[in-house]
Amino acid sequence: MEEFIAEDIHNGLRLDQWLSAVTHEDISRNRIKAIIEDGHVQLNGETIKQPKKKIAVGDKALFVVPEAGDPDPVAEDIPLDVLYEDEDLIVIDKPAGLVVHPGAGNLNGTLVNALIYHCGDTLSGIGGVKRPGIVHRLDKQTSGVMVVAKNDFTHRHLSSQFADHGRTGAMRRVYTAIIWGAPQQQKLRIENFLGRGDGDRTKQAVVNEKRPGARNAVTHVQVIERYGPNDGTDQVASLVNCELETGRTHQIRVHMAHIGYPLIGDDVYGAGFRTKANILPEPAQSAANKFRRQSLHARLLAFKHPKTGEILTLESEPPQDMQEVMKAFSNSWN
Repeated sequence: MEEFIAEDIHNGLRLDQWLSAVTHEDISRNRIKAIIEDGHVQLNGETIKQPKKKIAVGDKALFVVPEAGDPDPVAEDIPLDVLYEDEDLIVIDKPAGLVVHPGAGNLNGTLVNALIYHCGDTLSGIGGVKRPGIVHRLDKQTSGVMVVAKNDFTHRHLSSQFADHGRTGAMRRVYTAIIWGAPQQQKLRIENFLGRGDGDRTKQAVVNEKRPGARNAVTHVQVIERYGPNDGTDQVASLVNCELETGRTHQIRVHMAHIGYPLIGDDVYGAGFRTKANILPEPAQSAANKFRRQSLHARLLAFKHPKTGEILTLESEPPQDMQEVMKAFSNSWN
């Protein structure tokens, strides 16, 4: 059970809007609405079943999240690209389009279903029934390196490393992205606070640090290649590496869009840039127009093996679809 007290910025919000703003980011707005309607929320000591109930400053809510009712995931023979595996963990190269764990609308065909088939009983119960062995995740349309634990000790140890973000250990997470535009600096550091965007709880945004749920986020960006005329004018896109110092939801996508360089193909945080493809020369124009996902790939993951103490560094080159965009942009001004 969680308790929340409404502040000035919450005055006048609907009950479901308020709870969406202050509860854990894994709970959807529709899920919160259903929880209210099922009688699991008390407001000032009274059970309230009306999601539209208006909130006033000082209102106190007691919020109970019941156990999920989805069926347990089952084994499915889905091919995995395994980069490393031993008795304690498995590292895979996740393809774009593969959901990590079951959820609303994705009860089957997920990475978890594939892992249960591949690893058998070794994943049983680790990290929760519906997310066995999952230590971190990648968005559905993000490809790249992921590690999964096979036992409780490894799960706890890896979770601790991810929580530390490499501040005191070996953890490193480097992503490759193709972005619109070209930062003038070869290297830059982006730091601000991220939280839920106004009016759309599925999106993250840069917010004031005092806003409820705001979390510090730091990304280090290095420009690898700029695309555009050979004389250096009007650089229209860039290939960059982004190394995470923190690991917030959609962090790289939000950070790059916030500084004016959204990821190519990102229709959530860079939809306004989609028309830029129409002014590009061929073959860049065709490549950009047909690329329908965020151009983001988890290129490198380094961590300390929980049992052996060895520093493991696993790498994966960007997949074919991103390679085709990179090649098209490189060839369009030669």
